[in-house]
Amino acid sequence: MHTLYHYLDGELNDERRAAIRRHLDQCAPCLHAFDFEAELKMVVARSCRDQVPDSLRRRIADALAEASGPDHEIH
Repeated sequence: MHTLYHYLDGELNDERRAAIRRHLDQCAPCLHAFDFEAELKMVVARSCRDQVPDSLRRRIADALAEASGPDHEIH
């Protein structure tokens, strides 16, 4: 399954990508898993585009700065 994630993320060389593509073309269960993971990746990517309110950003930055101690200021 990790190889599938590397494939989806474009982290494989051309030769390895081609081998996986050939396998997906011939293996329905793996193609089904690929389709599911590809769709899931798109849903997560769309969800991560939401804007975070400035007040929440400030609260998170303040909490991180406090957790880091007085010597570490986060901007």
